Amino acid sequence: MNKIELLAPAGDLEKLQFAIIYGADAVYIGGQVFGLRASAKNFSFEDMEKGVKFAHDRGKRVYVTLNIIPHNDDLQELYDYLKKLKDLDIDAVILSDPGTLMCVKEYAPDLEVHLSTQANNTNYMSANFWYKQGIKRIILARELSFKEIREIREKTPEDLELEAFVHGAMCISYSGRCLLSNYMAGRDANRGECAHPCRWKYYLVEEKRPGEYVPVFEDEKGTYFFNSKDLCMINHIPELIDSGLSSLKIEGRMKSIYYVANTVRVYRKAIDEYYKSPESYKFDPQWIDELSKVSHREFTTGFYLDKPTEKDQLYFSSSYIREYDFIGIVLDYDEKTGLATIEQRNRIFKGDDIEIIGPDYKMFGQKVKIMLDDKGKEIEVAPHPQQKIKILMEKPVEQYYMLRKKRKDD
Repeated sequence: MNKIELLAPAGDLEKLQFAIIYGADAVYIGGQVFGLRASAKNFSFEDMEKGVKFAHDRGKRVYVTLNIIPHNDDLQELYDYLKKLKDLDIDAVILSDPGTLMCVKEYAPDLEVHLSTQANNTNYMSANFWYKQGIKRIILARELSFKEIREIREKTPEDLELEAFVHGAMCISYSGRCLLSNYMAGRDANRGECAHPCRWKYYLVEEKRPGEYVPVFEDEKGTYFFNSKDLCMINHIPELIDSGLSSLKIEGRMKSIYYVANTVRVYRKAIDEYYKSPESYKFDPQWIDELSKVSHREFTTGFYLDKPTEKDQLYFSSSYIREYDFIGIVLDYDEKTGLATIEQRNRIFKGDDIEIIGPDYKMFGQKVKIMLDDKGKEIEVAPHPQQKIKILMEKPVEQYYMLRKKRKDD
């Protein structure tokens, strides 16, 4: 049985490393041009080279996004970019524009090509069309049900891979093809600069009643009727695998390393449990609890089970739910003393109840009883960003483990 790929987002080199360590089979990244996440840090060519080596040394893959909709002025830069990209030993590029595909064929013909969800692939005929153009993998539109995915799988060549998003933010516009940001903020969503106006507050105004603001739902703060819940398919791993998908994709190149690592570790655990014994596989409710410990909105299954209804919208707030703080990364661990060297990412106090998570779904909780500064002096609080401290651990830890703590009510 070919194991399904778990594909993770990586907005920079650090996130790539954590995604791989925590169980991703592949990552998708963006260079500093031609990706749809201009606000992410993204990768220089130097960091791409380091990231590809880090992944390949561990038997993992790296895909690079080229999925903007380019204008004439972009083409010369695209030619130059591809000439550099083809020498980096990346595993595939992700694109949506036929012109970009022609450029890849001309300037980097050996690169494997994946078709972005921006291409709105919703049926087997268009999948077959793209296959004939040399596309190796189709990233399906988010607007498909399990039934439709299975039919696409049945009516396309076996060597055409299918990928689908299974977790993360949902765009209110069809496959992300939104013009609101361009019109309202002058920031082109299809060139990586989306201002996310779908999360703004709105009231309804009828054309013949100007100035009369009608609340769509009773809420003094406004109405967020473009605001979707976040996609979460952790409850449906068997159906995802049985549908014929080759790759399960997590959204979030602009999210934190904690989001990436924790989300990957949960899906990794669920996928591995299924392959151990498909017949006896059982969903573990703890997986949802773990996914809820990163910043998120309420969850939905999107279009997989049925068309979304009003229950899949968030009407009251565009804010994230954030019940836990990511507070540190383990840099090193001394087995003799039990002290772990920590890079602080949020304030840590002596006496805090903390949770430690690691790859392979490792996890335990403890109290911070001893905390030392970089000179070995005992301290009560670590308040400085990326401050190096030592914390006494009750169990062994390793590099890349993460620390978090539950937020206290204000």
